[in-house]
Amino acid sequence: MSRLRHPWAVARGLGSAKEGVAHWWAQRLSAGALLFLVPWFVITVVSMIGMDHANARAFLAEPLNATLMLAFVLAASWHARLGLQVVIEDYIRRPWLELALLLLCKAAYVLAALASVVAIGRIAFTA
Repeated sequence: MSRLRHPWAVARGLGSAKEGVAHWWAQRLSAGALLFLVPWFVITVVSMIGMDHANARAFLAEPLNATLMLAFVLAASWHARLGLQVVIEDYIRRPWLELALLLLCKAAYVLAALASVVAIGRIAFTA
C-alpha cells in the first residue's frame, strides 16, 4: 500500500487515522434506524393532534412507544452530531476553533440526549 502514497507522506508517517470507516458506518447505521423511526414519529405526532395531556402522556408511557421514542431521540442526536462533526472538520480551518466547536457540539448533543432520556423516563415511569 505504501507504493501508492507519496514518499513524503510515508516519511512523515501521514496516513489514515483509522477512524473514517467507523464514522462512516455509524452515520449509515443511524440513518438506517431513522428510516424506520422518522415515519413512526411523524405518524405518532399526527395521531396525537387534539389529544389532551393525560392521554398523550398515557400513550407515550406505553413500553413500546417509550422505547421507540427513546430510540428515535438517541438515533437522531447521534446522527446529527456525526453530520455536524463532518461539516466542522471539512470547513473550519483554524485548529483551535475546530477543536472548540467539536467539543461544544459533542457536549450539546450529549446534554440534549440526556435531557431527552430523563424526560422520556419520567413520562414512562410516572404515568
